[in-house]
Amino acid sequence: MGTVKTKYFEYGQEEIEALKSKDATLGAEMTQLGKVERVVIPDLFTALIYAIVGQLISVKAVHTIWERMQNQFGEISPQHIATQTADEIQKCGMTMKKAVCIQNIAQTVAAGAFQMDELYGLSDSEVIHKLMTLKGIGPWTAEMLLIHSMERRDVVSWGDIAIRRGMMKLYGLSNLSREQFEVYRLTYSPLGSVASIYLWEISKPNTKEQ
Repeated sequence: MGTVKTKYFEYGQEEIEALKSKDATLGAEMTQLGKVERVVIPDLFTALIYAIVGQLISVKAVHTIWERMQNQFGEISPQHIATQTADEIQKCGMTMKKAVCIQNIAQTVAAGAFQMDELYGLSDSEVIHKLMTLKGIGPWTAEMLLIHSMERRDVVSWGDIAIRRGMMKLYGLSNLSREQFEVYRLTYSPLGSVASIYLWEISKPNTKEQ
């Protein structure tokens, strides 16, 4: 199995009750589902590479590639990944574009040209802005890092198709405008990330239909 250290996103009854009081529809679904655990990767660099691997592919495909990467390279650290060729990274099952992106970011971080630890002192929007200076990183990838590594509390990603699907399923919508999305996002604030954890669960095909 993998070498990457993981934990669960930390939230509890207080956050659950607060969200239920903000949105009765979401609250009812949360009661139905119970506590939903979300795995996070505390190490920023490792979590960023995981988010890049996850761009525009299924959760199942991500897991397969991630297992291969850990088996192939062991530690997913800047110094270690920076020494691999793009071909070696690509062989784990991703596109060459992603492999080159991962190699470049590893080399940038390993050389000290991008300080991952500096992200901790920044606001959510500043983290997104700084990460987007790296080639191959867009808003979605940065937002995934905010949730799945930094455990920031108020992130609901418009760029995440499963989040949008979860919202549409939850509220019985046939489509979802950016404006409507923003209304929901603001309703969940400042606990958007916990809402996101439930929306991901709701979006799954096997979750109870409304």
